[in-house]
Amino acid sequence: MSAGQESPALGGKPRMLLTGGGGLVGRNIQAHPGAANWHILAPRSAELDLTDAGAVDAYLARHQPDLVVHAAGRVGGIQANMANPVAFLDENTAIGRNIIMGAHRAGLRQFLNLASTCIYPRAAENPLREEMVLTGTLEPTNEGYAIAKILALRLCEYIRREDEGAQYKTLIPCNLYGAYDKFDPKHSHLLPAIIHKVHQAQKNGETSVEIWGDGTARREFMYAADLADAVLRAAADMASLPDSLNIGLGQDHTINDYYATVAEVIGWDGTFTHDLSKPVGMKQKLCDTARQQDWGWQAPTSLRDGIAQTYRHYLESGYA
Repeated sequence: MSAGQESPALGGKPRMLLTGGGGLVGRNIQAHPGAANWHILAPRSAELDLTDAGAVDAYLARHQPDLVVHAAGRVGGIQANMANPVAFLDENTAIGRNIIMGAHRAGLRQFLNLASTCIYPRAAENPLREEMVLTGTLEPTNEGYAIAKILALRLCEYIRREDEGAQYKTLIPCNLYGAYDKFDPKHSHLLPAIIHKVHQAQKNGETSVEIWGDGTARREFMYAADLADAVLRAAADMASLPDSLNIGLGQDHTINDYYATVAEVIGWDGTFTHDLSKPVGMKQKLCDTARQQDWGWQAPTSLRDGIAQTYRHYLESGYA
């Protein structure tokens, strides 16, 4: 059932089960104007433990959603991935397997899986094309998370292979940032960590901020509300979506560029130093957006506008 079809028991709105509803992606999906077209079920972990296959099966049997959007998982930056590789592999594997196979066993016909560009080989030629998955060695700093995400993607593909009518498909977003992000450096990704570091430097009167590595590694960061826009576009017409699709900007910036843009938005005029002993991950991770362009979608928010809106959220949410 698509967003245009009726579900009489719910006032004409189809039902979406959104996993990870309390996270960055899930909260941005629920805040998007297009969410009003759906009756969204977004259980927190206390209501639905996705690592418990029996609990997942029971929840799906009880609620029978028309579409599952799978955005849940244990997430974190380089520090968190390196410190907890067992949990990142084990928990994300269990979560992905349970929700995908649970939906399949329940006879659900529409499933939108969210992956990550970390599933691409570390030495893959940029821009990263969807067919490059499993063509080389993964980046060691987040290998466990990547393996779990590849498993989920392949499960969806195999279900489609056995049953063409099952719309089990995967979006592969580039790096994200935005409202509802985590800003604690122990748990955050790059851009929210930069916002926190530079704000604290300004607040404390510090004249320099340290960057891990030489700052020349390139990354593609998309405003999370833009991913929500793509998710809801896909949810409304799953049949038009390719089996796997990069969602990104098709352009990237250096780590140094991101620090400079954040400093400009915040109004901090200090200098940056570089710790060359720290890990930096892949040198570049840029999505090929040819399929996305054929699908007819592009991200509407500029980097500076996205950072400004995220910084406003950071201040209003009390992180500062």
